[in-house]
Amino acid sequence: MSLISLNRHEGVMIISLNRSEKKNAINSAMYEAMTDAIEEAVSDSLVRALMIKAEGNDFCAGNDIMDFAQGVASGQITKAPMEEVPVFRFLKAICMLDKPLVAAVRGQAVGIGTTLLFHCDGVFLGQSAKLSLPFLKLGLVPEAASSVILVQRLGYVRAFSLLTTKPHLSSDEACQLGLANEVCADGDVETKALDYALALSLLPPMALSQTKILMRDPDALWEIMVREGMLFRERLQSDEARNAFMAFMSR
Repeated sequence: MSLISLNRHEGVMIISLNRSEKKNAINSAMYEAMTDAIEEAVSDSLVRALMIKAEGNDFCAGNDIMDFAQGVASGQITKAPMEEVPVFRFLKAICMLDKPLVAAVRGQAVGIGTTLLFHCDGVFLGQSAKLSLPFLKLGLVPEAASSVILVQRLGYVRAFSLLTTKPHLSSDEACQLGLANEVCADGDVETKALDYALALSLLPPMALSQTKILMRDPDALWEIMVREGMLFRERLQSDEARNAFMAFMSR
């Protein structure tokens, strides 16, 4: 089975994470496949909206740690031009995407499993959803412009707490803080998200695209991602990060 599957429902491209046995932890091949799918959607006028979901009980456990460690050891993540690194290619793709993106989330959403939601235009959470950002615990800095997006949405104090000491946000907390549209039963979350994506797909596409760009300013967000990414790559080579990753992998 492919680690990523693509389906179409009317004007919506549905991207599914298919690695439930690993809690949908994302490896380099999955980043590449998702980026390719987004680029395909951008160039296809029949695709009017995108939806991302996951098979199994968890949305995404974050980066595949072993795959990530290999990328660091080989220099692929730390030395290659940023826009050639699979994870950064993916982050730029969702940042610059001018078609609506909707997410259906249940279970754990860790690291990039949460930060990618900040670039979605609609987020629907199952009751079981838990959002967490363990970057500092791993000796790293935030990614995906979350260092700025969270402050904009939550205010500085709440954002700082979430990035430092708060272990996770429950689905209800995330919705109350404005990080999601709605909380529903786990069994209904994909239907709710698809219905919203379909409704968005019926709107005039150019007006929708221009509105999204005005509201998000993707160029400014990408500049923040690049600054974060430079620090992130430096931190990956620090003793703090090495010790944290070793402790994580020895559990």
